[in-house]
Amino acid sequence: MSETDFDLATVDRLLSTTRAVRRRLDLERRVSRELILDCIRLSQQAPTATNMQTWRWIVLDDPGKRKEMGELYGRGIPLIKEAARKAQDDQTRRVYEHAQEFAERLSEVPVHVIPCVEGGLDATSEEAGYAATVSFYGSIFPAIWSFQLALRSRGLGSVLTTLHLTYQEEARAILGLPDDVAQIALIPVAYTRGLSFKPTQRPPAESITHFNGWNA
Repeated sequence: MSETDFDLATVDRLLSTTRAVRRRLDLERRVSRELILDCIRLSQQAPTATNMQTWRWIVLDDPGKRKEMGELYGRGIPLIKEAARKAQDDQTRRVYEHAQEFAERLSEVPVHVIPCVEGGLDATSEEAGYAATVSFYGSIFPAIWSFQLALRSRGLGSVLTTLHLTYQEEARAILGLPDDVAQIALIPVAYTRGLSFKPTQRPPAESITHFNGWNA
């Protein structure tokens, strides 16, 4: 094992227990703008394609704005119900049920954070278009994950959601977004009730890893 000056136990706990938090968010406790900015500041260190940091962040902490976004988000509840009906196992069904409960109370979450990318896609062929799309959208997700890890390390919870993008033009109007800025997600943020989160069940790494080719 290579030498490191990190406390690996702490780092591993952070990485393995940063969950999608819906049911344990403290809806009553205020989250300061300074704390959100600290986490965004850390997210700016994330890698990005072509070294272009075109990330932009919109933070909704105004109750009126959160109510508008919550009502828009709530219009997607029938889609969640349908997904729950089609779920193949009880655990997945419970996740959708929790997501529905969460959608009904989204406006009560103290802060909504909307990561965005400035600029548009420019591709001249199908292959270039695929690469450009992956680069355009993929470049912001390391920053999003860094933001969520920073939140977790400070006692806050979050969940990456995209349901509002079903109505993205209406969301664009609520946010006052220019035409050349793309919304990527909506991340509700609040302090958590308790700090004891556990790793979840995942398949063994060996079962999903291929060395030197798919069939090697």
